[in-house]
Amino acid sequence: MGTDEQRYGEFVGVRRHGHVAELVLDRPKAMNAVSSEMARSIAAACDALAADPQVRATVLTSTHERAFCVGADLKERNSFTDAELVRQRPTARACYTGVLDLPMPTVAAVHGFALGGGFELALACDLIVADATAVVGLPEVSVGVIPGGGGTQLLPRRVGAARAAELVFTARRVEAAEARELNLVDVLVDAGEDRTQALALAGRIAANSPVGLRAAKRAMRLGHGLDLRAGLEVEDAAWRSVAFSGDRAEGVAAFNEKRKPQWPGE
Repeated sequence: MGTDEQRYGEFVGVRRHGHVAELVLDRPKAMNAVSSEMARSIAAACDALAADPQVRATVLTSTHERAFCVGADLKERNSFTDAELVRQRPTARACYTGVLDLPMPTVAAVHGFALGGGFELALACDLIVADATAVVGLPEVSVGVIPGGGGTQLLPRRVGAARAAELVFTARRVEAAEARELNLVDVLVDAGEDRTQALALAGRIAANSPVGLRAAKRAMRLGHGLDLRAGLEVEDAAWRSVAFSGDRAEGVAAFNEKRKPQWPGE
């Protein structure tokens, strides 16, 4: 499990596995429903991870046996006045953009329910590993709102406009096998294996150059949606940011000397 765990409030922890960080959703009594307090804790944990050059990959996991995250805390939302809901919006947004803006590669480990804001937290990651128990969906229109944690933007980018429209407009839940078919998740594993396999995948990612990983993610994120020529300019800028780095010098030397690189990370 990783011996040292740093807590961010009551409901979020960060564990270290070498150069892999595990961002743990830990509000089991509410199936990880995202309250205002939990949203602030996720944002704070992401700020700390983003500033840590030792982290080469981050895995988002859940301690609840039957859920990754069931989305916004609707009990809390139900108690809000209109003015309180408006004031809470930046807190909610900071939680989702905190995950989305992490500079290193990110992997979500999903089992059980990942619904609404819970699925949006997964969509904010670069890759989603799901086990056979996973049930995903964006059911917000069934309770009179819309996906507001990035879902209307991230889902079409992942599966295309028409498929995203069908899923958002019907509010339906999608079980693991179909979720993999539709590319709602990227890797499907046996029940109970999502965390182990996501950490293993993150470990393979983290063996590579931290400078290269962050630059590649930046180029893919910034280039998405641009025309090809503009995208290639984004890529060139990212290449220039790594071409004269210590990581590149070490990578070339290690290749020629037939040894594993010891990345300086700069």
